[in-house]
Amino acid sequence: MAVREAAAGLSGPGRDEEAALLFENAHYRHDSRWLLPVSPRCCLACALELLPEPGVSLVRKKHVLSGFRDALMKHASLVVQLVAQDQRVCIHFVSMLFGLLCNVEDGSITDLCIEVLIQLTTQLKLEQTIHCLLDECHKELCSMPSMRGSLATLTLLGKLVDAVPALADKLVMEHGDLMEHLLRGLVYPNEGVQASVCYLYGKLYSSPVAAEMLLGHFREKLCPLFLSTMDGAQTKELQINCLGLLKQLLKYDLFVSMLMNKSALVESAESVEGPPGETPLPLVLKKLLLSRDETLQVASAQCITAVLVHSPAKHALAFIHADIPEFLFEHLSSSSEVLVWSCYNCLILLAEEPLFFSKCHTVYGIESVVRSLQGNLRMNNTELHKQGLLLFAEILTRQPEEIKLFTSSAMCRDAGRALREAVSSPVLEVAAEALKAISAFLRKDHQSALPVLYKELQGLVKAMLSRCADLSQTPLNWRPLGHASNRNSERAILRRGKFLLNTLEGFRNACRLAMEFQREPSAQENPFTAPSAEKEDTLEAFSEFLLSACDSLCIPMVMRYWEQATHPAVMEVFLSVLHSLFVIVPHMKEKFSKKLAASSFIRLALELKARFCSGLSHSALNQVCSSFLYYMCISLFSAPEKTGPPSQEELCAVSELLQHGLPQISSRGPESLALLSDRQYVEEAARQRQYCILLLFYLAYIHEDRFVSKTKLFMAVQSFLLSLQDQGERPPLVVFRASIYLLAICQDKDDALDEAVVGAIRKFLEDTPDLHRVYTHHPLLLRLFLLHPELMRRFGHRVLELWFSWEESSYEELDGVPSAGQPTLPASVAALFHIFRSSPSILLILLDLICSSPMDIARKVLIVLKTFLRRNEDVQVGGLIRGHFLMILQHLLVEHGSSPSGASGNLPLLLNLLSLVQLRNESEQELDSMAMKLLHQVSKLCGTCSPADSDILQPSFNFLYCSLHQTTLGSQRRAAAVLLSSTALIELLEKMLALTWAEEGSPRTGLLCSAWLLTASFSAQQHKGSLQVHQTLSVELDQVLKALSVPKKKAALLSAAILRFLRTALQQNFSSALVALRPSGAQSPPAPEDTVLAPLGTSQVLSLVIGLQNLLVQWLIW
Repeated sequence: MAVREAAAGLSGPGRDEEAALLFENAHYRHDSRWLLPVSPRCCLACALELLPEPGVSLVRKKHVLSGFRDALMKHASLVVQLVAQDQRVCIHFVSMLFGLLCNVEDGSITDLCIEVLIQLTTQLKLEQTIHCLLDECHKELCSMPSMRGSLATLTLLGKLVDAVPALADKLVMEHGDLMEHLLRGLVYPNEGVQASVCYLYGKLYSSPVAAEMLLGHFREKLCPLFLSTMDGAQTKELQINCLGLLKQLLKYDLFVSMLMNKSALVESAESVEGPPGETPLPLVLKKLLLSRDETLQVASAQCITAVLVHSPAKHALAFIHADIPEFLFEHLSSSSEVLVWSCYNCLILLAEEPLFFSKCHTVYGIESVVRSLQGNLRMNNTELHKQGLLLFAEILTRQPEEIKLFTSSAMCRDAGRALREAVSSPVLEVAAEALKAISAFLRKDHQSALPVLYKELQGLVKAMLSRCADLSQTPLNWRPLGHASNRNSERAILRRGKFLLNTLEGFRNACRLAMEFQREPSAQENPFTAPSAEKEDTLEAFSEFLLSACDSLCIPMVMRYWEQATHPAVMEVFLSVLHSLFVIVPHMKEKFSKKLAASSFIRLALELKARFCSGLSHSALNQVCSSFLYYMCISLFSAPEKTGPPSQEELCAVSELLQHGLPQISSRGPESLALLSDRQYVEEAARQRQYCILLLFYLAYIHEDRFVSKTKLFMAVQSFLLSLQDQGERPPLVVFRASIYLLAICQDKDDALDEAVVGAIRKFLEDTPDLHRVYTHHPLLLRLFLLHPELMRRFGHRVLELWFSWEESSYEELDGVPSAGQPTLPASVAALFHIFRSSPSILLILLDLICSSPMDIARKVLIVLKTFLRRNEDVQVGGLIRGHFLMILQHLLVEHGSSPSGASGNLPLLLNLLSLVQLRNESEQELDSMAMKLLHQVSKLCGTCSPADSDILQPSFNFLYCSLHQTTLGSQRRAAAVLLSSTALIELLEKMLALTWAEEGSPRTGLLCSAWLLTASFSAQQHKGSLQVHQTLSVELDQVLKALSVPKKKAALLSAAILRFLRTALQQNFSSALVALRPSGAQSPPAPEDTVLAPLGTSQVLSLVIGLQNLLVQWLIW
């Protein structure tokens, strides 16, 4: 009844198609529980009766199997319930399917049987079913006299183990004798059977337990058969399954060793006589690598990689001897990313073997690598980019120096451009790999193909630095403490640090490259550049670029990172770069050192040493910091700011102090100050460290890097000097220079040096051969010497002389500026004036300097003194200066009475200053005894001069004239009497007046004016006071009138002076006791009407009137 109902249920659409799934003759007897309730309406009972029935066609059986497979795929759970209702039915169904599999030769039915069996087994998950199937397979293989019909069974076993991996262990443990049948299948002359065997073996060896149990089987029997089978495989199926088995074997080191040892034995046998038939694994893989099938090429490369991963040192030689690298390089031109990736991996491992390079495989393949990189960088496969760059970096790093990798500049240029493109990648990992390759690329042997392309190298280095700069400027998102994004930011900082480190290593290699090329004359510039072309592609230009790039990119990047994190390795490489730049660009090292010092790099290096280099930790960083500080300090000492270069002896002393002291310093600022302040007995080693610390503080303070407290440093240096004095030690001159400079800089206005310290300084200075060896040009140092009387008396003169020797202010701009103008003074001059106001007695030292110093220094001193006197009229120093000047002048006249002009070349400067001091005096002021003595001495000096001594006479006449007119009437009379008593002066004036007619308009016109004015003043004073005349002077009246009647524009002042003289004569009615006006030559007797005008005649009066009118007209025109 149930069967009929089921049959009735088949009516309707699709009845014929679904009916074909049922066995009509028997279906009516079957219970409905064996019928699948959904479409396709399969009946398990029908299948059990229909499939073994010999009378049913294969097509019908295939349709039933296909329907059952579809039902399994669509309704797996329902089918599993259907089959699992009865264990016996389930096992019978599986056995029946297996029997059909073994007895039918139709491949499509076989495939369906295998597929249904696999799906049933995996869905049912019943141990008994699996055991049943394995037993059936075992019996089938054992009962076969030949492996001819074993293909289906072997295929089923392989797919079953693939679907249920745990069966591999069970199969080996419980059915171990099957391995012998598998060996039979491997030698059976059917590649389908062989492929199935290899597939099954691959699944068995994929299990570590099964692989271990099959170790002996492989060693004794399978290994040679497998190699032979893989070598002789013709079909792709067998080749792929062999490679699949090989991949599983290559996971285990023991199997790799067995395969490679077997290959080595075969190779050695073949090298003697050896029977053919066995091919070593490298040659088998080479054969597959040379096939035109991309899948086989990829699998072959992956197998080579799998072998090499275990031990490149042990196994790479075999593949290199087989010339496999050559073909791997060839495949880099493939368009397949997978194949190129596989070749990259394989070549990276082969590059660990030196023979890879010595057999020149890299020379052969480097062009392929570069072209591959250029092509791959246009794709979006970043992993491929990274792997290619890794290979390139390995080759560049490991290539022996004696084997040139790039045989032409063009190839080197292409490599550099590929690296430039790679390092500019927005993907950080790709750029990081490119950095490593660039570091290796910047090696001398890689760049030795002439001409060296320095501009290309500049572009590469610039791209590298720019990429790092872009990364360092990317903002970080900081959140409150403990926030997850903070951890991300910390990781980002670490990545930046690593990227920066790689960048700096690349830049360091570029610097090293420049240093090495400096010793190669042929690499200095491009030999093919035209002589008239601009020399841009040269080593010098490249070196200067490195310095500029470091200044503009490297230093800002590192300092920005230093603010975020501290990475000792980064700072070590960074300081080594700075160190190398001193050598690369020697003509810029002094300027570079000053810039570094002004940018607090002394402080930076000391902080690094203090933080990381205490004890024996970070010895490499300590060495780099010490070397950097040493070279920078030596450069700074070699080129001081405003003093001359030190002697070789001084440089050697500094060098020795720094070399011994710098590695021992690892203290912070306060600790260093404490060491300097130690007043207890100081051992030699500690003293050397004190010296070194002082030199570092000295250079830092000179360049405005004041990283320790001025007050504390001031006290520490005083303690240091007193300690030296207590122990009877004498410091090196350079250390003493540093000490007194630091004292001067750190001393506040309110702080005074302890008397004991001043005494110690004086004692040390007295033992110094020359003060310039401890002199540093700075206003505060000058202040230290000049404001301590004990030091000023002993060393003031020499210190001021050194000051003016090295002072570079433009003093000429100050000279001649009227006091009303009052332009802003240079800072150094303003500081000097402040010192002068504090201690006016310093001006006496300046007077001595004017007298005794070389002309250029004396002129600077004169201008400073004149400017000071103009701007500080409230400072009363006239008497002080006049008294000191009187002593100087008396001394000169005593020693050089007959020829004072030869006494001192600076005497005119002193007289200029004296005239300026006289001008500062208020009018109507009585002349004291000192002023009268000065008048006497100056007049005496003038009397000893000739008219040619204009440099002395001009300021002297100015002084005499001012002295006569800037005083009271009584003093004027006394001064005139003193001057008239000097007959030598009167005779000089007569000579000077006579020169007017001979050399009118000469350069001495100003001096002649002074002579006429002085004569007029003498005459007026003598006439007014009826003073005694000891010597008269005569003047030719006709020449006077002639000079006035024909005046010249250039002699206007002279005409005015002569007019002044003539007016004085007219006021005295030509009756002066001092001046005698005489006619020129013989004169006729005067006419009666001329007696009234005597000594002038009528014609002379008319001529004088006309001359005066002409002068008035000229004045109006001018």
